[in-house]
This record gives sequence, structure tokens and C-alpha cells, in this order.
Amino acid sequence: MRKVFRSSTNVKLLLGCYLALPAVFLLIPRHWIREGSTICLYRNLLSHECWGCGMTRALHALVHLDFAAAWEYNRMVVIVAPLLLYLYVDELLKLKKRL
Repeated sequence: MRKVFRSSTNVKLLLGCYLALPAVFLLIPRHWIREGSTICLYRNLLSHECWGCGMTRALHALVHLDFAAAWEYNRMVVIVAPLLLYLYVDELLKLKKRL
């Protein structure tokens, strides 16, 4: 996969996708995330929530600055969100170096 993104055109395209990702996440309507049915295989098969259940809703609420809702959906958002932010910024910086 690394060989595909060696040309500057492909790196620019990937960088554009990375930069558009937060905007897309912001534009998703709240009711789609909050009221949609779950796709969690664990919950659908065993009728119990796993540790990750509610994380998408929590991250979506966090992006919209609704901290109380994010905490209610999944309390591990305080650990997962900073880690995801670190990985996101790290990958953006790596892509910027390759330009």
C-alpha cells in the first residue's frame, strides 16, 4: 500500500481526504447517529453491550461539543478521543512531510 502513495499527486489526494474527514463527520445529521440501529455484532447476538457500544455516538457528540452526551454514550470516550486525535494528527504530519 505504501508504494501507491509515493507520487505527490496521490499524497495530495490522500491528504485532501484526511482533511475532509472531520467535515464529513460534522455534516452527518445528529438523528442519523443517535437514533439509528446498532451494527454491533456482540450486542445483536448476545443482547449485551460491549465496551465499544456507543463510541460512534460519543465521538459524534464530542465533535459537536456535547460533552455530557458523549460521557453518557460511552465513558471511555475520554481515553479513545485523545488517542484518535493523536493518530490523526500524526498521520497528517507524515503526509505533509511526503509532499
